[in-house]
Amino acid sequence: MRDIVDGLTRWRSAGVAFAVATVVRTWQSAPRQAGAAMAVSAQGEVLGSISGGCVEGAVYDLCLSALETGTAHTQTFGVSDDDAFDVGLTCGGTIQILVQPGVALTEPDEVLAAIRDGRPVATASVENAQLVIWPDRVAGSLGAPDLDDAAARQVAGMLALGLSGTIHLGRQGEQRGDDVGVFVQSYVPPPRMIIFGAIDFAAAMARIGKFLGYHVTVCDARPVFTTRARFPDADELVVQWPHAYLESTAVDDRTALCVLTHDPKFDVPLLQVALHTPARYIGAMGSRRAHDDRMRRLREAGVSEAALARLHSPIGLDLGARTPEETAVAIAAEITAEAWGGSGRPLSDLETPIHHT
Repeated sequence: MRDIVDGLTRWRSAGVAFAVATVVRTWQSAPRQAGAAMAVSAQGEVLGSISGGCVEGAVYDLCLSALETGTAHTQTFGVSDDDAFDVGLTCGGTIQILVQPGVALTEPDEVLAAIRDGRPVATASVENAQLVIWPDRVAGSLGAPDLDDAAARQVAGMLALGLSGTIHLGRQGEQRGDDVGVFVQSYVPPPRMIIFGAIDFAAAMARIGKFLGYHVTVCDARPVFTTRARFPDADELVVQWPHAYLESTAVDDRTALCVLTHDPKFDVPLLQVALHTPARYIGAMGSRRAHDDRMRRLREAGVSEAALARLHSPIGLDLGARTPEETAVAIAAEITAEAWGGSGRPLSDLETPIHHT
């Protein structure tokens, strides 16, 4: 939904009717994961994608049908020898799609505005019924007050953690029931990527960080280098000693910290702070020699071996990178592997599932 929020906002402003198809469940090697969305307007315009092209034609027809009837429904698409190149997933996976006409959505303008502005909100959908949960209030209904209360409690916890997925409840909200499957989609502010060191590699890293959906901050103590002209893609520029800034800013377990300073007076005090944050990824640039010297200095400063084990140094995967852009790809690949448990090895060498849970 985040990918198509601007288009949906435009349609809402123009009074254009639409239907939204959302992937609510996947099995095996599905091309896109739960939450992927595609919308079709009454005029036939399409936003987004739910399968990378495999079943878009069939889903397009389902959206037009939902627009005509005003009724939501769920459809499952898989693959067989007969339909692999007709209506099916040639990759061998299976996806379940929830198709909802716009009239079935609860407070869509407020939801779209929250998603666009990076404010937390979650939707809980059961075909023609939808509940919307903000941190401070709830709107809509799933059809029964007790079901609404039970769902709202669970979804509030999921929203706090940024989790999406399907929960199962009884028709009156019984926690041990499984009569009703409620698809929950949480929208939280984008994860942060903080890049330390206003160098050319940082400019490339800021570009790829934005491409991956991060809120990108570039921090350096030198104002002459930390300029908007050099970092047009960054969301935020900070002129401050890196370790002082990191001590004063919010870091959570979705944050990526990229230390590109490779100067002991900057990166040693910075890493002392970074390695005691909950950041998901902490990487530091430098040669093998610089790495060895950095590790020695950090040990002398009292950093434990357990904390040092969190450090990705030298930063990035071995791609043979030379240019700043290639290096940024190598770092981004390592960040992605760390987030999803990837090995960083060629898929052609492996027989494990392509998509990690």
